[in-house]
Amino acid sequence: MTVVRALARPLLSTIFVVQGAKAIRDPEPHVAKAQPVADRFVPLIQKVTPAQVGDRIPESTVNLVRLNGAAQVLGGLALASGKGRRLGAILLAGSLVPTTLAGHSFWQETDKAAKAAQKVQFMKNLGIMGGLLLAAVDTEGKPGVAWRATHGAKAAKRETKRGAKLAKREAKQFARTARREAKLAAHAAKAELPFG
Repeated sequence: MTVVRALARPLLSTIFVVQGAKAIRDPEPHVAKAQPVADRFVPLIQKVTPAQVGDRIPESTVNLVRLNGAAQVLGGLALASGKGRRLGAILLAGSLVPTTLAGHSFWQETDKAAKAAQKVQFMKNLGIMGGLLLAAVDTEGKPGVAWRATHGAKAAKRETKRGAKLAKREAKQFARTARREAKLAAHAAKAELPFG
């Protein structure tokens, strides 16, 4: 791990661990802002997910706030520690969506100054989400699964072609050798015949 990664991951995850723990301990300050988002998206998520998943989604906004806080703590710790860092970054990016929609809905503000402040916070969260998505695809310079699959398929195709060419060449060589040996055998057979 490079020095930059060793510093960047904990710096990026700190806000999530702190705010997530705060939301788990005291969800009430977030409930009023989260309620409209929960009312709109929970039924939609329950509708599109399989029953065994949809039935487990809490309908209480307090529990949803706590669940989002737990996701932020777990994702933040995973990202900061480097153990499950890519999954942690994805989890954080996912938890940031409802947090941003509920906490920084600038389009609903009527006061010009409050609208401008919420817009800045909304864009800040989008910037953090961009950093999390980069962290989610960071393979630390090692080839990822998609790269290996693509290049593995290309290498297999190349080896198949090479093997086919080699087999064709060997078949031609075998045929030439067989014809030469047949000629030699015919010539030797002719030499053994008595002249009459």
